[in-house]
Amino acid sequence: MRKAFSMLTAIFIIVLMATVAAFIMNLAGKMVKGTTAQFQHEQSVLLAKSYTEYAIMAVTANEHNTSACLNNITGTYQGIYNIDVNISYIGNTDPNTGIPSLQGHCARELSTAASTKKSPLSIIIDVFVSHKELDHPAGASAPDITYHKRSLQKI
Repeated sequence: MRKAFSMLTAIFIIVLMATVAAFIMNLAGKMVKGTTAQFQHEQSVLLAKSYTEYAIMAVTANEHNTSACLNNITGTYQGIYNIDVNISYIGNTDPNTGIPSLQGHCARELSTAASTKKSPLSIIIDVFVSHKELDHPAGASAPDITYHKRSLQKI
């Protein structure tokens, strides 16, 4: 009778320890998934800031009053993040400044009436950074997670 009681106690303790171990493993998996999602979000934010500044530099370096107006920039980072930058132009150069106007050269010219001598041209920069969740059960067919940043910049 005494040996059977010890056997039942040992089985109960093993089952209890297995249950606690399964709970700890589940909690650790959720923490890893949360940390990965937070890392990917922060990486998307940093990429959006970086590509916004890159777009501003590219627009200021580009001759926007010719037929080669810069409207879109695309890129990838580490094969995981896809970046798409859309540039829209607001305003037109003032005739009194002597600088040629956009004259419809840009694909996304929002308005030509919103200009002053001090700020003849502004741009709206839309940056979309998309990626797939790394540990999604669907794998490659998982839906994209997209981060969007919009900026208004005087040129």
